[in-house]
Amino acid sequence: MIKGERGFTLIELLVVIAIIGVLSSIVLASVNTARDKSKDAKIKAQLAGLRNAAEIYHDNTGAYNSTGDVIDNDCSAANSLFTDTSSSQAASFVDPANYPAGVTIICNADYPNDSYVVEANLISAPNIYWCVDSKGSSYQTGVALVDGIYQCTP
Repeated sequence: MIKGERGFTLIELLVVIAIIGVLSSIVLASVNTARDKSKDAKIKAQLAGLRNAAEIYHDNTGAYNSTGDVIDNDCSAANSLFTDTSSSQAASFVDPANYPAGVTIICNADYPNDSYVVEANLISAPNIYWCVDSKGSSYQTGVALVDGIYQCTP
């Protein structure tokens, strides 16, 4: 090199680019984790809202389930938990369109015993669910809801 000319060598530039690449990948991984956790927070908030709407629905109708029978694993509009023709407030909480993509909602209701349970999978952890029921339970569980269960199972 001629004396007086200064600059970076190719090796120095490649090292700097590699460091920037590593740092940016760490930041992007953190952002994706934060996104998943925010989706989980939305799921939990939706199910908390469902519990409140269910109690209002129960006060107005005297039951959680208007069909008069047992509902197992069905959150569909035609046979929904909390079918409310006047406002549809409670039914909107079991509508999958109101949850992040990839969330499955499971609803069970037992009309004779006046109880319900609703569970949704969390985005950030596979096989982990958030569960709410008519007894006031609201927590994370590793047990998927099955037919015939009408309360959250730890």
